[in-house]
Amino acid sequence: MVGLLKIRKQKNITQQKLAFDLNISREALSYYENGKREPSLAMLNKMSKYFNVSVDFLINGVDFIKR
Repeated sequence: MVGLLKIRKQKNITQQKLAFDLNISREALSYYENGKREPSLAMLNKMSKYFNVSVDFLINGVDFIKR
């Protein structure tokens, strides 16, 4: 979840605020950012809409590129 950490820091949002907005614990968010736990597809979708970025960006830190 390289992109999640990247976009959160870029937008200057704390883990506590994002966790509150997504209705999850701060610990769960920390686990997502550190790769200790993977979010569900529903949570990935929710994060994607929150930041207005692709799910691919949240996971890899880059948008999907057609080859």
